[in-house]
Amino acid sequence: MNYDDLYKKYQELLSENKRLKKENSELKKKLKNSPLDEGINSTLDDISNSPIVNNNSSDEEKINLFQSLFKGRSDVFAKRWVNKAGKSGYSPVCVNEWKRSVCFKPRIKCSNCANKNYLPLDSPVIQKHLTGEITVGLYPMLEDEACYFLAIDFDDTGWQSDVSAVRKTCFEYNIPSGIERSRSGDGAHLWFFFQEKIPAYVARKLGTALITSTMNQRHELSFSSYDRLFPSQDTLPTGGFGNLIALPLQHQPRQKENSLFIDDVFNPYPDQWAFLSLIEKLSTEQIELLIKQLCKGSELGDLRKNDEESTASPWKTQKLNYRLVMDDAPSHINVVRADMLYIEKEGISQKALNQLKRVAAFKNPEFYKAQAMRMPTYNKPRIISCSNELDKYLCLPRGCESEMEKLLAEIGSTVNWQDETNIGRSIKVVFNGNLRAEQQIAATALLKNDIGVLSATTAFGKTVIAASLISEHKVNTLIIVHRQQLLTQWIDRLKTFLVVDEEAPFRETKTGRKKPLDVIGQLGAGKNRLSGIIDVAIMQSLNISGEVKDCIKEYGMVIIDECHHIPAFSFEQVLKKAKAKYIYGLTATPKRQDGHHPIIFFYCGSIQYQVDAKKQAEKRPFDHYVIPRFTRFRLPLGIEEKKLNFQEIYSEIVTNELRNQLIVDDIIKANQSGRNSLILTERTSHVEILANKLSKKIDNVKVLTGSTGTKETLQIIKEIELTPIDKAITIVATGKYIGEGFDAPKLDTLFLAMPISWKGTLHQYVGRLHRLYEGKQEVQVYDYVDIHIKVLEKMYGKRLMGYASLGYKSKGASMSIEDANIIFNKSTFYPVFINDINVSNKRVLIVSPLVTKNRVAQFLPIFSTLLEKGVQVAIITRPKENYSEKRREGVQTIFNIIQKADIDLIFQDKLHQRCAIMDQHIVWYGNINLLSYGLNEESIMRLKSYDIAAELVESLDN
Repeated sequence: MNYDDLYKKYQELLSENKRLKKENSELKKKLKNSPLDEGINSTLDDISNSPIVNNNSSDEEKINLFQSLFKGRSDVFAKRWVNKAGKSGYSPVCVNEWKRSVCFKPRIKCSNCANKNYLPLDSPVIQKHLTGEITVGLYPMLEDEACYFLAIDFDDTGWQSDVSAVRKTCFEYNIPSGIERSRSGDGAHLWFFFQEKIPAYVARKLGTALITSTMNQRHELSFSSYDRLFPSQDTLPTGGFGNLIALPLQHQPRQKENSLFIDDVFNPYPDQWAFLSLIEKLSTEQIELLIKQLCKGSELGDLRKNDEESTASPWKTQKLNYRLVMDDAPSHINVVRADMLYIEKEGISQKALNQLKRVAAFKNPEFYKAQAMRMPTYNKPRIISCSNELDKYLCLPRGCESEMEKLLAEIGSTVNWQDETNIGRSIKVVFNGNLRAEQQIAATALLKNDIGVLSATTAFGKTVIAASLISEHKVNTLIIVHRQQLLTQWIDRLKTFLVVDEEAPFRETKTGRKKPLDVIGQLGAGKNRLSGIIDVAIMQSLNISGEVKDCIKEYGMVIIDECHHIPAFSFEQVLKKAKAKYIYGLTATPKRQDGHHPIIFFYCGSIQYQVDAKKQAEKRPFDHYVIPRFTRFRLPLGIEEKKLNFQEIYSEIVTNELRNQLIVDDIIKANQSGRNSLILTERTSHVEILANKLSKKIDNVKVLTGSTGTKETLQIIKEIELTPIDKAITIVATGKYIGEGFDAPKLDTLFLAMPISWKGTLHQYVGRLHRLYEGKQEVQVYDYVDIHIKVLEKMYGKRLMGYASLGYKSKGASMSIEDANIIFNKSTFYPVFINDINVSNKRVLIVSPLVTKNRVAQFLPIFSTLLEKGVQVAIITRPKENYSEKRREGVQTIFNIIQKADIDLIFQDKLHQRCAIMDQHIVWYGNINLLSYGLNEESIMRLKSYDIAAELVESLDN
C-alpha cells in the first residue's frame, strides 16, 4: 500500500469518525434518562475515540506516538547550538556543562570526563523539541548496538531524484517508509521503522541493499549514499555514542515547510500526526527477507575486490559478476579516449551504466579497519569511486579500459573508439646508455602498451628505463615527482642518459632580455622553467589550491615516479587532466598500507613488469642481514598499554633513556668499524635526541628532517656526496623525509630507531642501502624489537615478513656470516626447527601463546625422546582463562596431556611472545605459534646468540 492510499484511508477514517460522533450524540440523547446512562456513555466515548493520532489529538498522544517511532538512546541526547559566529552543531546535554572546576571542555572530551552527568531523553524534552524551545539530536544506536529505525540522508544536488528513486524501489518491494524534508530544505531523510530493536548491522544491511538495488534504476545515485545511513556504522566507537540524527518536526523549520514529512511530489502532508500514526513498522523477519530479495550476493553489489586475497597481486583485474543481458546496451557504443574514457550513455540501460561505474570502484579498507577497531568512521567512505558523471557521458579512468571492454563484450557490444589523447610534439632524442638484460625486458614490456606500471626494487634502474622510453617514443615528456630531491635527481640522470637535439626555448627576464632555457626543464623548487620538451615537475607545483595547471595537457608522454602516491587526492586530480597518449607509473611498492592501491592502476594501467625483490637481492654483490636488538623498553609504572594510543607509546619511546642509549652505542660501534649509517625515526624530536648524543662521540653527524631548509638540505647532501671513501658517514633523519627517493650509494647500515609495521615502508627504508657501491660487501639493518610491549612486538612480526620477502638473513650483532640464517615461513621452518630440538642436550623452552591438540600430539614423541635423554622440556603458554568459555574444556584436556608427559607447563597471563630457546643459545623468534597452526604469511628467524637467549628469558621472567 503506497502513501496516497494511506492518506485516502485516513480521510475515510476521519469521515467515519465524524459519523460515529454524530451517532454517539444522538444515542446519548435517547438514553439520557436511562439508569445505565453512566456506563453506556463511557462505552460510547471509547467508541468515538479514533485509534489514529491526528492534529486534534492531545499533546500526550502525540508525544507517545513520536517516542514510539523515533526511539534511540534514552539516557542521553544532544541539543543544537549556534555560536556568535553563526556556526552550529550538536552536543550531548550534560547537567555539569561549563560549570567551573567541574566541566573541562574542550581540554577533556565529554566521553573521558569523570564529572559527566547526561540528561535523559524523556517526554518533557520531546515537548520542548516540538514547541521549538530546543532542537534535539537523537543517538539511534543503543548500548547493545541495536536500533529501532533506519534513516538514509540525501543532501547533494539532485537529492529529489535520488530520494524518489529509492522510494520507487520501496514501492516495488512494499517497504513502508517516510520522507522528511531536511531542516534546511535542501535535502531529505528517508525513515524506516522497526517493530522491535534489531542489530545495527542488519538495519544498515537493509539500507545498503536498498541503495544498491536502486542504483540499477538510477545509476547517478552516488556511492556516498552508503555513508549516509543512520546508524552510520555497525558498532559503537569506543567511548562514544555513534552518530546522531536531528529529530523531525522542528518548530522553526516547520514554518517554512521543512523538517516535515512530504509526499511523492514533495508537498507536506496536511496532518503530520495522522501520517505518522499510519506508517507501518517492519518486523525482523520482513527485514531479513527484504535483504535477500533486494540483492543477490553482497549487499554492496559488484565491486573491484580489495581484500587480502586479491591484494596479494593488487594489479590483477578481478572478474565482476555483471548479470547483464544484450538489451542493456546497443551493439555499438561510442567511447572517447582522452584524459579519461568518455562512455556515451545513449542507449545504455541504467543497470549497465551502474555496472560500468563499478569498474572504477572498490571497498575502502580504512572504513572497515576503523569500524573493527571501534573508532569513528567519519570522513572515511565505504566505497571509493574514481568515475565521473556528465550529462551525456560516464567517465572512467583510462586504466579501466580493458575491464570496460570485457563487460561490454559479454553483452555483445563493441566499442567505437575515438582517440583524443595527445601524441604531443616529436622530439629528437637518443639514449646515451646501455640497459642490462632485465632492464631491457622491463622496457620492452612497457613499450607494448600505451599505459602501464613498472614495479621494481630500489637500485633496479627505473630512471634509466624511463630515459629509454623517452628515446623510443620520441615525444615531449613530463616526469612528475613528489619531492624536490627527486626533481634534482631526475634532471641529473636525464642529462646523463639522454642526448636531446632540440633548440632550447627562451624565457623573457624582468629586463626584457631573452634567456635560453635548458631543454630539460623544471617546475618546482621555486622555478618555473618548463621547456615543453622534457620537463620534470613536482606534483604540488602542478596543483595549486585545487587548480591543475593546463600545461599537463600539452605532453605526449607522462611518467609518474613513485606512483604509489597517486591515491592522494591532489595527485589524482593532476592525473585526471593528463591527455598524454603514453602514461607510465614507476614504483617499488605497488601495494599501499591504506588499501587504496587500485587507484594507481585506474590511472596508470596494470603492472606490465614486476621485479622479484628476493631474486634481486641474490643478484646484488653484497649480503643482506637484519640484526634484531631486543630492548628493555617498558611503559612507566602504573600506565597500562591498552590505555595508550599509538602516538602516546611513540612519545614514551622517544624519551626512553635506556633504549636510546642502546641505539647510540650500536651506531658508535658501527662508525668505529667504518660503516656508513642511516638512522631513521618517525619523530623530529627523536632525531634531535639521538643526534645530540652521537655528536659527542662521532664527528660530522648529518641531520635531515622536514624542518631542514632547502638550501641547507642541498648543502648537506653535497657534503655527503663529497665525503672521502675512507671516512664513515652518519645520517640521522626522519623516515618520511628521506625514507624514499634519497640517494647515497655509500650507505650500508640502517638503524630503525622507531618501530614500523607496513612492509611497503620497510621496502622503501631498506632500499636506501641497496645502491651499488665499490667495496660494499654486506648491508645491515639494526632492528630494535620492543618485546615487552605487545603492539610493538606484533609490529616486528610484520617487519620480519618484510625482511623475508626482500631476501634478508638474520644474525646477532656479534655473529659471523657463517652463523646467519634465512628467515623462515610457516612452510619452511619445521624441518630445521625439529632438527634443533632433536640435537638439544640440556634444555628446550617453547613459548607459544596458543596450543592445539594436533600440534601438541605431533611434538609429544619428540619431547618424550628428549626427556628419556635427560633433556629438560618446558612450555610457556596462556592459561585456559585467556580462552573463550566454549574452548576452555578442550584446552584443559591439552594441558592435561602435556603435564602427563612430564613436561614443565608454565602459564603466563596474556602472553604474546612467540619463541623457542634450545640449550641457552639457539633462538627461534617470530610470529608463528609453535604449538598451534597459524596463517601462511607468518615468519620466524633462527639465531645463535647467548645474549639474545638470555634477554628473551629475562623478558619472560618479568
